[in-house]
Formats: sequence, structure tokens, C-alpha cells
Amino acid sequence: MKNNPLTYGYILLIHALIALAIFVVPFLSKIYALLIPIFGFYIVYKTKNKNNEVLLVAAYMVGVEVFLRMTGGNFNNEYVKLSIVFFMLMGMIYSSFTINSFVYWFFLILLIPSILVTATTDILSVDVKKALFFNLSGPFCLAFCAIYNLNRNISFSELQNIVLVMGLPIVSTTAYLFLYNPSVQSVITGTQSNFETSGGFGPNQVSTVLGLGMFVFFTQLILFSKSKKMLILNGILLLVISYRAIVTFSRGGVITGVVMIAILLLLLYLHSSREIKGKLAMVFVITAVMGVGIWTYTSMQTAGLIEKRYANQDAAGRVKKDRLGGREVIIEFELKTFLDNPILGVGAGLGKEYRKKVFGVDVASHNEITRMISEHGVLGIVGLLILFIMPFVMYYNNRSNLYFLSFYAFWLLTINHAAMRTAAPAFVYALTLITIIKNKTDNYVKTNSIVD
Repeated sequence: MKNNPLTYGYILLIHALIALAIFVVPFLSKIYALLIPIFGFYIVYKTKNKNNEVLLVAAYMVGVEVFLRMTGGNFNNEYVKLSIVFFMLMGMIYSSFTINSFVYWFFLILLIPSILVTATTDILSVDVKKALFFNLSGPFCLAFCAIYNLNRNISFSELQNIVLVMGLPIVSTTAYLFLYNPSVQSVITGTQSNFETSGGFGPNQVSTVLGLGMFVFFTQLILFSKSKKMLILNGILLLVISYRAIVTFSRGGVITGVVMIAILLLLLYLHSSREIKGKLAMVFVITAVMGVGIWTYTSMQTAGLIEKRYANQDAAGRVKKDRLGGREVIIEFELKTFLDNPILGVGAGLGKEYRKKVFGVDVASHNEITRMISEHGVLGIVGLLILFIMPFVMYYNNRSNLYFLSFYAFWLLTINHAAMRTAAPAFVYALTLITIIKNKTDNYVKTNSIVD
């Protein structure tokens, strides 16, 4: 798929047309959301998951989640995460899982005490079922993805297919954003996150998935652009996705995408021969020129407001008191909550109720780390240590996953600014646990690369 310009171009065009169809007939989004798991189930059932088809289905659902949300296709906020859990279980039935994955089963066990605290709460205003689903669907999705992926043997070309499949619906998201808001200049009035340029949906989540898309099509550009047509096509995709990510005025996803790309370039440089290093210098220059170009264009389209946004200034150029949009206050409160309830925490999902008592309004946590600590106590810290350490244990034993550090950075940075609202950080985290095996088509730098 990625090596045939015609097929690749048609698939991208289809996803752009999906955005157009749903923009014209919004109800189609519901049908789209229903058809994806149905076709996914058929594919996995027919193939018996012989080639880890569940990862392709899950990757597609990760990429499409924000698009479905912004177009009203999601049946509920946890629809995609629960669907991915189902496919991971289906994959385990067909392809089993390693005994070493007990560590992630243990992670799930660590969540139980705080669930019991919430289930027995006497706070009448709490919808226990809703609180648990909202706050635990992300960790559960991560755990089941990790259990399936741990020590899973796949080739680098198969991994790139997973990455690309994840990026295809992001093309639909980008196309929809242009349809929803063709003129950025007409809606930019300040330096706050902008819902109009984000398709009427949360800028933080839109920025997150577009930042992931930046990485996806950057890898396509430098590693799999075998012809000039592919080079131009992937370059254009990278530029337009980057532009729409920046004009959401939500910084987290953009910064995360840039960090992922920078890590990949650094690793390519460190692990390449002297000849390839010389050619990589050209890639660095091209990347820098593209970056400066898209930033300059965006600055012109926003009348310089984007520069003030990243300088933490308001429209008048005054430096804002907080650098994280008020998240500092929430983080500080969650740490204080942990100190007051260090053993079991306040209970899964109950942190929001405690913040409501203090601040007088519903304030959701944007930071999964401090949420885990405040709501799960010491057991939450143990769970976080498992998540932090296990990928590096796997990487130490097998360092052939070129994307490992980029994936890890995406997970870590995303859960710090967008918690686990979407399935993306859970699934991408799990991709750090796979074992890359070599095959004849995996000499990616020498045969399919822009640096060839």
C-alpha cells in the first residue's frame, strides 16, 4: 500500500471524500462509526488474526476517534476505547499472549481498591458508573493493548502499516477541518485555544491527533517516499496537517509531534553509516525549511497571534500568569489530595467531585499522572512505575524498534496535557512493547528512504 503511489493516492482520496460526505450528510458519521468495528470483526474472524489484523483495526479506530467525536459519530465517549479492548481480547483468543504480560494484569489489579472506594461512596451527586467508565476506560484500554503487544513479534514493515493505517483517518480529520473552517483569518481573535479551527470540537484532542498525524506522514516522507510523486504527496500531507494542528492554538499536540520527529531524526543519525549521515544532513535542512515555512505562513494567517500563543501572551502581548492554561492549579490540588489520602486515594473518578467543592465548578483533570496519584494513592504510584519502566525493560532486550522513543514520548507528553481522553496514548504506548523482527523488506533506510 505504501509503496504503490496509485493505490496509496486512491486510499488517501477516499478518506478525503469520507470527510466531504460526512460534512454534507452528518448522519453518515454514525454509520461510519458502526461499520468500522463490523468490518474489523469480519477481517479478524476471517483471517483468525494470522498477521495481527487486530492491530490494524485498533490503529484505524485510534486514528478515527477524534473525527467521529467532532462529527457526532461516537455512540458515547468510551466507544472507541471499549471497541479496542474487545479487539485486543479477540486477538488474545486467536494469538494468545506471553506469560510476561502478568505485570499488566497486576496493573489492573492495582486499580480495584480505588474502584471499591468509589462504589461505596456516600456522595449523592456522584454517578458511580459514569465516573468509573470515564476515568478507567483509558487505563483499561492501555492495559489490554499492552498485554496483547508485549513481546509480540512483527516486522518493521508491518509496524509501518499499523502506523500508516492510524494516519489515514487523520487525513479525513484534516479535510473536514478545511471544510468546517476554510478561512482561519476570519475566526482568530485571540490567543486562546480555538474551537472554530478545531471543527467545533475540543482543540486539545484535535491538536493531539494531528500531532500524531505529523509524525505518521513525516515517517512516510523520509522513509517510504520511493518516488518523486510519493515525496511530493507526503510532503503536502505533512504541511497541511501541521498547519491545521498549529491553528487549533492548542500547543500540546503540536509540541508532542515535533518532539517525536526530532527523536526519530536523532536516532536515524546516531544509527546510520557515515554515508547515510551525510545524506541525513539534507533531510535536516529540508525539515527545517518546511518547519520555518509552515510557521511563517501560519503567522501570516493569524496576524502574528500564533507567536504570542507560544510565547504565553494574550492578544495584547501581555504575558499570562499561568503557562499551562490553569492546569498548574489542578496539578497542585491533586498532589495535595494525595497527601491527604495517601493509601487508596480519594477513589477512581472522585477527584472531580473534590475539585468541584473547592473551585465551585466541574474541573476535569488534564494530567493522568497526578490523577492516578490523587485517586489511587500509593497503588497509583506503583501502577505508574510499571507503565514507566516496562517499555525500557523490553527495549533493553530488543532495541530494533526505531519508533520506540517517539512512541514513548507521545504517550508521556500526551497524558500530561490531555490525560487519556482518547485511545491514542494507550495504543501508542503498547506499540513500545512489541519486538521487531527483520525480513527482506525491512532495509528501510537503504531501499525506500528519501536519504537513499
